[in-house]
Amino acid sequence: MVLLNSRSSWLLHLIRFIFISSCFIGQLKGVWATSESTSSTFVDDLEGFPDLYEASVMELQEGLDAGRFTSVDLVTAYFARIDEVNLKGPALRAVLELNPSALQQAAAIDAERKVSGKRSLLHGIPILLKDNIATIASEGMNTTAGSFSLLHSIVPDDAGVVKRLREAGAIILGKANLSEFAHYRGNLASGWSGRGGQTTNAYYPSADPCGSSSGSGVSASIGLVTVTLGTETDGSISCPSDRNNLAGIKPTVGLTSRAGVIPVSKHQDTVGPLCRSITDAAIVLSIIAGKDPNDNFTLAQPNVVPDYTQALNKGALVGKRIGVPREVFLNPNDTGLDPSVLAAFEEALNTIRSLGATVVDPANLPSAQQIAASKNETVVLDVDFKIQLNAWFEALLQNPSGVRSLADLIVYNNANPELEEPTNFTDQSGFIQSEATTGMNAGYFASLAFDKELGATNGIDAALKEHNLDALLLPAGAITTWIPAAIAGYPIVTVPLGFYPENVTIGSAGPLTIYPAPGVPFGLSFLGTGFSEFDLVGFAYAYEQKTLARLKRRAYPSAIPQTQLKDVIGK
Repeated sequence: MVLLNSRSSWLLHLIRFIFISSCFIGQLKGVWATSESTSSTFVDDLEGFPDLYEASVMELQEGLDAGRFTSVDLVTAYFARIDEVNLKGPALRAVLELNPSALQQAAAIDAERKVSGKRSLLHGIPILLKDNIATIASEGMNTTAGSFSLLHSIVPDDAGVVKRLREAGAIILGKANLSEFAHYRGNLASGWSGRGGQTTNAYYPSADPCGSSSGSGVSASIGLVTVTLGTETDGSISCPSDRNNLAGIKPTVGLTSRAGVIPVSKHQDTVGPLCRSITDAAIVLSIIAGKDPNDNFTLAQPNVVPDYTQALNKGALVGKRIGVPREVFLNPNDTGLDPSVLAAFEEALNTIRSLGATVVDPANLPSAQQIAASKNETVVLDVDFKIQLNAWFEALLQNPSGVRSLADLIVYNNANPELEEPTNFTDQSGFIQSEATTGMNAGYFASLAFDKELGATNGIDAALKEHNLDALLLPAGAITTWIPAAIAGYPIVTVPLGFYPENVTIGSAGPLTIYPAPGVPFGLSFLGTGFSEFDLVGFAYAYEQKTLARLKRRAYPSAIPQTQLKDVIGK
C-alpha cells in the first residue's frame, strides 16, 4: 500500500465530499452516446474517453496508463452510474452496497501506478462481488448472501478470490445483489433477497435477470462496473450471462477457490467472472484461478494456471469438432426455449461451421434421459448445504442476529417477516428440506457417485469420447444445459447469441418479474471436460468476434446510466 501525503489525503476527502453530495442531489449527469460502439471504439461526444457502457479492461488500462483519467475517477463515475439506476429511475436493485473504502483504495492504487507501474491488467480496475463472497468487515462492507440474518456479521478473512484480486491491484467497488443464499432458500424469484429486494433485467422493464448471480449480471450488462464476480452451483453464472447479454465463465469446480464464499455445496460451487467480453473474462479468470490451501478441491487442479488470454484466437475453431447434445436441451420439461432461440441457435451452428469447425449433430449424452429423471443432485445439495452453512455460521467472529445454524436461520426468518418474509416471498422449503437431512450417510455417497456417473463418465465425457469432440454446444438458457456440467463439476463458457423479438409472448417469472420479454438477450454455451477452460475460451472468443452479437442491442433507455468519465474529471 502506498501512503498518501497530507495534501493527497486532503484532496481525497474533497473528492469524496463532492461525490457524496452529488449522489444525493443528482447533479452528476452525462450524455449517453446513442451511436453503436465496440469495446475498442471511442465515441466522439465522450471527449476521447471510453464509453463506460462498453468499456473493456484493456481500454480502461490504456486510459489509466496514459493519465487521461485515474482509478479515483473510475470509482467516482461508477458510483454515480449506480446511483442513477439502482434505487432511482428503473430501480434495478442490482447493487446491494458500495465500498466506503473504494475511493481511498483507488487513490493508493493511482499513486502506486505512478511510482512503480501496474501490478496486472486488473490494477486500478473496480470490481463488484456477489454478496456471498467475503470481504473483511474493517473495509466497511457486509457479507450476507442477501440476508438480514448476516447483517454486520464479521467474517474471519477475505475470500480466496478476493485476496487474488487485491494482490492484482483491483479495487473492490461493492457487493452485488443476488438470489438470497444463492437461491437455495426455496421457490423464490431469481434475483430477490431480503436485503436487496428484486433485481430486474435492464433490457426490458421488470424482466427476470436469472440465476443467483443476478446483480452481478445486471451490473455488468449496462456498465455499472466493468468486471463482476458471480458463483454457480447450477446455472447461476451461465443463466445471468444468458439473459444479460454477457460473456460468463463457470469454471471447473476446483479451478477457483471457494474459501470465504457462503456455500451451497463443495461438490458443485465455483466462482467465475461475468463481463461484457470474453477477453475481459479471460483476464479475470487468469488472476482468480489457482490453488488455495484453504480449499482442498483446488489442490487437484493442474500445477500451472494458464494465461487464458493466450486462448483468444479468432481461428480457434478451425479443425475442431463441436457436438450438439440435442436430447438434453430438447427435454420436454424444459420450457425455456422459444422458437426464436432455436432459430438463432441453428444460425449459430452455421457460423461455427463457417469458422472452420465440424458440427456433429446430434452428439447426445448417453445419460441424458437419466439426468432428466434423477433426484440425486437434490440429495447431495441438501446434505452439503446444511453441513457447510452451519460451519459458516460457526466460523464467524461475530453475528449480531444470533443466528449460528441453519435451524436458527429458519426461526429468524419466521420471527422477522417484515425483513425476510414479505408478501410473495415467504417460502423456506429449501432450508427446511436441507435441515431435515441427517448427514453424509450411504444414500448421500451413492447419490454423489451417481451424479458423477451421469454428468461426467456417462455424460459429457462419454459424448466427447464417442464422437471425438473438442466441446459441446447448447443454447445457454436451457435448464438442462447447466445440469450435466453442474453435477460433473465441469466448465461452461457463455457468450451472447441474440434477443427475443418484439412480438414474443410475455410470460411470468415470479411475483415481480416477467420472462420472456421483448429484447431480452439469450446466449450460447460451450461445455467441455474438467479444466478445459482454455479451449472453451478460444472457441467462445472466435464466435464472439465473428458475430459481435452483444452490440446489436442496448438496454431500455431509462436503464442506461448517463454519467461518463468526462462528467466527473476535474469536478
